[in-house]
Amino acid sequence: MSEVVIMNGATARVQQFLTPRDDGWRCSMMSPYQRLACQMQDISGDGGVLKKLLKDGTGEMVPRNASVSVLFSGFLEYSDQPFTTNVNMKKPRMMKLGEDITLLGLQIALLSMKQGEFSRFLFHPKYAYGELGCPPVIPPSATLLFEVHLLEFLDSAEVDEFFDLSQDEQQNVPFSKMLKVIDVQRLFGNNLFKNKNYEDAKYRYKQAVTVLMDHKICCELERHKADRRKLLLFLNLSVTYLRLICPAKALHYGKMALTIDAHNAKALFRCGQASLDLGDIESAKNFLLMAQTEKPFDPDINALLKNVVSCYREYAEKEKEMCVRMFPK
Repeated sequence: MSEVVIMNGATARVQQFLTPRDDGWRCSMMSPYQRLACQMQDISGDGGVLKKLLKDGTGEMVPRNASVSVLFSGFLEYSDQPFTTNVNMKKPRMMKLGEDITLLGLQIALLSMKQGEFSRFLFHPKYAYGELGCPPVIPPSATLLFEVHLLEFLDSAEVDEFFDLSQDEQQNVPFSKMLKVIDVQRLFGNNLFKNKNYEDAKYRYKQAVTVLMDHKICCELERHKADRRKLLLFLNLSVTYLRLICPAKALHYGKMALTIDAHNAKALFRCGQASLDLGDIESAKNFLLMAQTEKPFDPDINALLKNVVSCYREYAEKEKEMCVRMFPK
């Protein structure tokens, strides 16, 4: 008799999850997922979605209108290999519940999780692909096992509500709520940037800048808070345009950042990078020297400055040689 039969049909992978039981005759009548279900918590109220916490997370649970970044794998009952997985992705993109994630069991599972949590779930067919399944991958009436690692989430409810308003209505939104929208929008942009989706990141940042520029400022405190957000967004736009190989735009937003904080090392560095890409070696050198003054031991600033000084010397030698040819003695 093979090992698989001895294990009551459980694959080697599922077998490691199962807790040994004394009433062996009862176990022999149960499938591997039925045995696994006995060790899990019912989170749907009807036994349709069961959960086993493997690693606790922190903070609040995922809200209903969130966008999430998750690593997941889905398994059929008698298979060691997942039928779907994204665990090989270094930086999974943000996905919105109900739009990008539509599997009902997975939505309920995620709503029970906290940031950083890793859990295992069983989905009854009605919370998965139903009686028909999804041929040829998912057979009819299949119970599925999902392992989910929630990396991070963003509550996008207020952002969605804000951008559903007309421009006049947006003007009447309280300043504190508007700032929250800006912060979430920038975090979305940061996530897109990390995933090298620079065009969409640029769109998020510019949308946030437009909201900030259009909103009426009532006092000096509000101006200070708005300027802090503008500085971050201008810096983000500058580096994003560098990635998009648009140095003129990168320089523009770097200089916009400097209008808020003339001594900001990041802004000076971005302007130096953009000037170098534009072939303006003199300006690149000046921006980087100012950046070095602010952060003398920054390795990125010093490395680029060394490169620019080398280019500047070559440039100066070529200029001298050209002058000698044009105006010989």
